[in-house]
Amino acid sequence: MIAQSQSGTGKTAAFLLASLYRVKPEVKEPQVIILAPTYELALQTGEVAQQMAKYRPEITIKYVIRGEVLPRGTKLQDHILIGTPGKMIDWSLKYQFFDIKKIRVFVLDEADVMIDTQGLRAQSVKMKQFLPESCQMMLFSATYSDEVMEFARSIIREPVLILKLRVEEQSLDNINQYYIDVSNEQEKYEALTNIFGTISMGQAFIFVETKISASRLVQQLRKVLVFILLIVLCLQLTYF
Repeated sequence: MIAQSQSGTGKTAAFLLASLYRVKPEVKEPQVIILAPTYELALQTGEVAQQMAKYRPEITIKYVIRGEVLPRGTKLQDHILIGTPGKMIDWSLKYQFFDIKKIRVFVLDEADVMIDTQGLRAQSVKMKQFLPESCQMMLFSATYSDEVMEFARSIIREPVLILKLRVEEQSLDNINQYYIDVSNEQEKYEALTNIFGTISMGQAFIFVETKISASRLVQQLRKVLVFILLIVLCLQLTYF
């Protein structure tokens, strides 16, 4: 199945319900693989899965993400595996912690990212080649470009399609999107600090491309925050 729906409309609940339904608790081995493009999304999906499965304690869930280490020779008995492609390949094909040919459900969450990112695409396809013919494959995403859709159709035979939103429908009404055209990293940083300086906000997520960029941005924003706090303190002292 290839499914598309807006952010926040229940895609995660949909594929988790389908996955939980197909698990045979009496069979003590992995039966469901759910792949996410990032560590953070895998954790988020796992938390939702645990909430949805809390009345089925016989169904167990295992994270397959960085930081999770198993001794050689381990044979997993957990029913649902949630993780990222590279780690899942290592556990299934390299270390053989579970038999991938016994998987009943295979899910790609944020499928557009998984397919459009070359490394993730290769890893996902490699894993798909070892799945049994009877395995149910499900791709979920908010967006699909023509190229991504063509590739998705090439790896899933005769898929059921739950499509397609028009471009103007791909974002929820309460989500506004804007962009600022900048020519270099310094201009990008200045634009970001201007946004924080003019718009009142309690919390924010900032997505960057690399760990180095994230570390650099944290250091820069901390300096700005310290500077602002000093100004506020000076103004208060002057007032008194």
